[in-house]
Amino acid sequence: MWHESKKVFRKNPTFSLEDISALRLGRQSEGLKKYTEEKADGRCFSIIFKGRRKNLDLMASSEEEAKQWVNSMEKMISNMNNLNTQEKTEHWIFTCLSKADKNKDDQLSESEVKNFMRLINIDMDDEYTNMLFKKCDTSKSGYLSGEELKHLYDLLTDREEISVIYGEYAKTTGYMNPDNLVEFLMKEQREKASLTDAHRIIEQCEPDETAKAKKLMSKDGFLMFLHRPEALLLNPEHQDVYQDMSQPLNHYFISSSHNTYLMEDQLKGPSSTEAYVRALLKGCRCVELDCWDGSDNEPVIYHGYTLTSKILFKDAIKAIQQYAFKNSEYPVILSLENHCSVEQQEVMAHHLSSILGSALVTKPLGDNMPTTFPSPEELKGKFLIKGKRMNKLESLFTQEADAEDTDVTEEEESGDEEEVDGKKKNKKKLKLAKELSDMVIYCKSVHFNGFEDARNNLSFYEMSSFKEGKAKKLAAESANAYIHHNVDKLSRIYPSGSRTDSSNYNPVSLWNAGCQIVALNFQTTCEDMDVNQGKFMVNGKSGYILKPAYLRDRTTEFDPITLTRGEWLRHKIFHLMVISGQQLPKVNNKKSSIVDPVVKVELHGVPADVATKETSVVTNNGFDPSWNENFQFDVYVPELALVRFLVEDYDSTSDNEFVGQYTIPFNSLQMGYRHVPLLDKVGDVIPSAALFVHVMVLDA
Repeated sequence: MWHESKKVFRKNPTFSLEDISALRLGRQSEGLKKYTEEKADGRCFSIIFKGRRKNLDLMASSEEEAKQWVNSMEKMISNMNNLNTQEKTEHWIFTCLSKADKNKDDQLSESEVKNFMRLINIDMDDEYTNMLFKKCDTSKSGYLSGEELKHLYDLLTDREEISVIYGEYAKTTGYMNPDNLVEFLMKEQREKASLTDAHRIIEQCEPDETAKAKKLMSKDGFLMFLHRPEALLLNPEHQDVYQDMSQPLNHYFISSSHNTYLMEDQLKGPSSTEAYVRALLKGCRCVELDCWDGSDNEPVIYHGYTLTSKILFKDAIKAIQQYAFKNSEYPVILSLENHCSVEQQEVMAHHLSSILGSALVTKPLGDNMPTTFPSPEELKGKFLIKGKRMNKLESLFTQEADAEDTDVTEEEESGDEEEVDGKKKNKKKLKLAKELSDMVIYCKSVHFNGFEDARNNLSFYEMSSFKEGKAKKLAAESANAYIHHNVDKLSRIYPSGSRTDSSNYNPVSLWNAGCQIVALNFQTTCEDMDVNQGKFMVNGKSGYILKPAYLRDRTTEFDPITLTRGEWLRHKIFHLMVISGQQLPKVNNKKSSIVDPVVKVELHGVPADVATKETSVVTNNGFDPSWNENFQFDVYVPELALVRFLVEDYDSTSDNEFVGQYTIPFNSLQMGYRHVPLLDKVGDVIPSAALFVHVMVLDA
């Protein structure tokens, strides 16, 4: 990539296409809006990187050139993303080979081979490297080139565990025929399979044309098949929207974000419209906007009483409008934390209606006063405002005069004052602008005065926010009452104000109590965000997961703590064998650093199901470590359980380092021999990296 700049790029003058998460044409970033004129729109584009790396804002000399850059890069990225696993592995190994070939003579000396091993994450002793080298150096030249390099590649990528499984079923002169493949699918993978399926798989996966013509499958073809998306750990039927989306909104868990505008911590981190874009593209369906009076009568968003930077309210709404439905068509809730004067609230209302237009819900669906929430299906492509409302929704259908109501902030709603630097903040009661108040239809914020009060005095659309500590206490001490509350109403949970580093809390116990809007700091990478991503990975990544029937039933006796008998108790025995790992990434780029991988398997769910087991450590091998270790778990409430596979680099003197993880709902597991893709800290897939496991779930 060539570019001209007055600035000397000392750091990172190059970057890999794999680091790019998106390209955006036009003046979409804050930097471009601030430093370029509107007429340059067509010449501008931004490169958005994965992780926390800053965007690169560029300006081409013409609109044509900008389009060409964006289209070409998008095409190359799409080509890379569409490589199959075999091609990805080869691409990665070729990259390492060319890095190891220091003098670029297309051949590797023995010391270059050792260097290559380190690049692919294996540290071998000299004796073993020497033996491997001699095995491949058939020309006895002291260098490996051409066919000899291919032989080295074959030796390294040969997977003994695959040979064993394949050998078990390849009964036709060393090949698998369609009958053998059907037997494997039914017996090992517990799938319904026919000869037609087997013929289709051989046609799609067999790389050897001769074998394909004879309707046979080679070991290479078999491995290609095991890497196909539908053969991985996640049940392919759960990848698209497969749940009933016509239930009332409060019958779903909703992927939700807290302080959505922040890119980092909540004391001095930057606020950015990019943070909204990232959360929405990750499937988040409830975003938070902390609104304060800004200059020139334009409301701003930032974390009040702190040094976080500010963004314009209208810019945030524009970004939300543009990206809300790119990855999910189901409704987005805008949770307003309103600190503005009446004048600037009127400006907020104006921006909401002019930017969101008919997508904004400003009156109940239907002609009569609703008695329950509409469904995600009915609200497709719509925005709901969560905030204060002056009067009851019923007043729309009667001639009652508007009652004046004062505004309450989130902290007061949940009944606890938030302290900043040990001092209580002075809360000024705010007056509400009618225009903004009238936009609150299905999510009216109200104070929580206990379950009985809520049952007797609150309408279905009146919802409370709970600080994590209070919510956790309710979930632990009166889980069944909380579940009943959430059968009729919505609950939003948010992290406590003491989490100045924007850390997160574990959402699982709150989901177990039926809470729908469990808001996490999406900008923070951690185990709790991994679990959240795993929970919402299924159902088309729509951001909505239907609650189990016993969390939607008005007469339910379910209590996740005491676990009395009931339809929720479906005791399963979960047998898992962690067999091997493939191409695990290094945790740092020092040439000498080689991963010592250990795998932890965690079960998250009701307290009775929570468990962690771990394998032994494999030293000095992140390329093809092998464990072959068996574990057994009891799972009592499978519908609420999640399984997390965590790979760490073992360290005897300090904490283990994160290598990769994958979290999946227990009921979405496929049985048999499966590859488990691995995700990095921010939740992106690590190319070529995987675990290979065997899964069996039996009724207890």
